[in-house]
Amino acid sequence: MQPKTNLKQKEIEEILGRCDACYLGMSEENGIPYVLPFNFGYHGGFLYLHAGPGGKKFDVLKFNDRVCAAFSTDHEIRGRNENVACSYFMKYRSVLLHGRIEMIEEYEEKVRALNIIMKKYTGKDDFKYNSPAVNNVQTFRMVVEKAEGRSFGY
Repeated sequence: MQPKTNLKQKEIEEILGRCDACYLGMSEENGIPYVLPFNFGYHGGFLYLHAGPGGKKFDVLKFNDRVCAAFSTDHEIRGRNENVACSYFMKYRSVLLHGRIEMIEEYEEKVRALNIIMKKYTGKDDFKYNSPAVNNVQTFRMVVEKAEGRSFGY
């Protein structure tokens, strides 16, 4: 069984819709990888993220805004023979997004980004926010330059 690679954009977006979190890979000054999980929203070729203000992630992103986000879903263990360990395999669907991070500073754009994220998890995109909450959250987006997906066992 061969994995299906080079998925179409529609298939990639379906996989993103099934994932609960993404893992954002960054690179520190010394070249050491730094990876964090995030809630996210995806819309119009952008991956939207949010976090509290400050922290190491923003120091890393100031140094290098190039990132990779990893997504994986629909995991299911299968085996051809329950007594043969090497006959087992994992079914899955996965996506990698590559691009650059842009910080979102403008108030209305931050609200729009937060609503894109909230729509993913609640189905609603018309939340109202108070100014202190919006001003205290950092929103940012990945400008997706490359998307690749893979499906194995499906």
